[in-house]
Amino acid sequence: MNVEAITDAGEFLASAGPLLLEDEARHNLILGLAGTLRDHPAVYPEWHLWLVWETDDPVAAALRTPPFNLVLARPRRPEALVALANALVGDSVELPGLTASLPEADAFAELWEKRARVHRRRRMATRLYRASAVRRPGDVSGRARAATGLDRELLVSWLDAFAAEASEGVDAPAQHAERWIDARLGGAGGFVLWDDEGPVSLAGWGGRTPNGVRIGPVYTPPEHRRRGYGSAVTAAASAEQLAAGRRFCFLYTDLANPTSNRIYVAIGYEPVCDSVDYAFESP
Repeated sequence: MNVEAITDAGEFLASAGPLLLEDEARHNLILGLAGTLRDHPAVYPEWHLWLVWETDDPVAAALRTPPFNLVLARPRRPEALVALANALVGDSVELPGLTASLPEADAFAELWEKRARVHRRRRMATRLYRASAVRRPGDVSGRARAATGLDRELLVSWLDAFAAEASEGVDAPAQHAERWIDARLGGAGGFVLWDDEGPVSLAGWGGRTPNGVRIGPVYTPPEHRRRGYGSAVTAAASAEQLAAGRRFCFLYTDLANPTSNRIYVAIGYEPVCDSVDYAFESP
């Protein structure tokens, strides 16, 4: 097997397509990130893309946008992950962590622990959901509206708060909130606000795939919670994207939060698979 580092996101998507589109939902994160790199390269000033080939067939794919984790696709063959881990170690690549679905996340993490002499620590266990239709809650006061540049200060404040609550979780924009918000407001995605005599909740969207889009983050300030706003704004954002021609919406939930898992199922989301966010740490 041959491991190739690719410098062009369009080339990566064209080559990895046969592998990634075997399960578009499972691979929505890597597809969405690579699409953003291709269409909006300023969002991530640095990126790394890898494909593992068996003759002319792609059998594994991975992506990293420092300082974030390695994002890994499901390999067609277990040996492809061995080849990838060996190549990254051979190139002295350092990984802060890994974000991937199970069981491939555990398979690669085990390989990486041995080769890089690190230990994994689970930061978050997540579940991936997909919806092709949504049910809007009918008993929530207020209405949805698209966020604009006039809402930028509010978005920065709320997403900083979201990142602090997520505490290293998947999708948390952390220190990159402002650049990430500007990119979405500039065409790389967007935000929907729920207004009830003022903004009370938000749902973002971005990471387009050939047939879908990822919904997230979803955030409601503590003083506005337990009123259905999060369900309402998520349903509104999802319905908007489906009406615009997307076949699917995807979202991730924290498995430690049973409330979020319950409310998304109630509006029409169905589970696809479980994922994990690992940190790699020195012993």
